[in-house]
Amino acid sequence: MTERSLDLLIDEVVLGLASEADTARLEELAARDPEVAARLARARDRFAPLDETAEEHPLPDGFWERLAPRLDLPDETSPRPEPGTAGAEVIELAPLRARLNRWRSAAVTGIAASLLLAGLLGWSLLSPSDPLVVAVLLDDRGEAIALVESGPDNTTRVTLLERPDVPTGQVMQVWTKPEEDGPPVSLGLLSTGLSRVLSIEGLPEPHPAQLYEITFEPAGGSPTNLPTGPILGKGLAKAPVT
Repeated sequence: MTERSLDLLIDEVVLGLASEADTARLEELAARDPEVAARLARARDRFAPLDETAEEHPLPDGFWERLAPRLDLPDETSPRPEPGTAGAEVIELAPLRARLNRWRSAAVTGIAASLLLAGLLGWSLLSPSDPLVVAVLLDDRGEAIALVESGPDNTTRVTLLERPDVPTGQVMQVWTKPEEDGPPVSLGLLSTGLSRVLSIEGLPEPHPAQLYEITFEPAGGSPTNLPTGPILGKGLAKAPVT
């Protein structure tokens, strides 16, 4: 098994998309190999924000009750062949249509699972798995409002620890100060109001004691390219113990 195929298997198991056999195979491998066990634990941590911050959207009332009976329903509206038709080979279409419906359902389910896996794997690849620094941002009451993890390439994951009350017409903007005496630099916007991964190029590697903060800014971001709004939270980075 290559490193890439092992990573894909780990992600599929964590997301619940792997078969029982593949899940058992990975768990057995993790029980024998501490490195695989550590990679499995990191994958679970990496996908945890999806459960913690994603909003639930329930299906419309009665959706499944209306859909389920249609999946295997044969088409009973088709006219039956005329009895006693000379020389004609009679083919029962109802069983064929039933199998076609099952194949179509299986295909749709497979495509949906593939799209979900592709999207989540893309999100996974953009996520910094080994942060160089970590900062807990506190508000003016000393409450933790966000966790910031930044890698050597300044790909930064911002995990909100509570749902902020963003003023109407404004967005959250994430800032850092690579140099203590230099100006703040924008890492990006949290325009959806949810946790996300931000990526920026051209900055030096983040370091311990580097300042991170989140401010409220007008929609589209600060007009001056510097923080102008009230500070939602701020904190200094530390290097994680590994």
